[in-house]
Amino acid sequence: MRVLGVDPGSRFMGYGVVEDRRGKLVHVGHGVIKVPESAPLADRLRDLHFALSEAIARYKPTAVAVEGVFTFRNARSALVLGHARGVALLAAAQAGLAVHEYPPARVKKSVGAGGADGKDAVARMVRTFLDLDASTLERADASDALAVALCHLNQGRAGIPSAGPSAGRGKRKGAASLLAERLAPAYKRPETR
Repeated sequence: MRVLGVDPGSRFMGYGVVEDRRGKLVHVGHGVIKVPESAPLADRLRDLHFALSEAIARYKPTAVAVEGVFTFRNARSALVLGHARGVALLAAAQAGLAVHEYPPARVKKSVGAGGADGKDAVARMVRTFLDLDASTLERADASDALAVALCHLNQGRAGIPSAGPSAGRGKRKGAASLLAERLAPAYKRPETR
């Protein structure tokens, strides 16, 4: 099983790909999608969608795991993060992949970090799990995304049902999936010559 984990953000979106190879968790790849802060939100979301769709096409995961919503004091920040999460969910749905959502506390716990531990602790545990050098993970967005992928794989190994809705291959498509398929051709980036 190959899982693409996503740490959503409207300026920096981390993704990480982990594969379970005969019981061993193996790092396949990761990255951080960066978009200019000065760009209008609609343009940032379009660029995030395009880049994440390219990552899905490149790594060919069998499932996508996304970090869920957590409490914000600033309503605007929560709304913007919700838009970025929507982009991740849409890109996965368009690829026909099952999507699983995990709350941040569950992600931390799944890699052995405590609820009060910060991003540094999560990054350390991810590096330990995947046997990566400290210099490999340039931003916390990438290590957080890898932690989300590890969370999904660890849930399956422990026999714990995955969290969140799932809309995978072979299942009946909902209205949103059908609408996304109809609209997708209109949003393809034109080829450059």
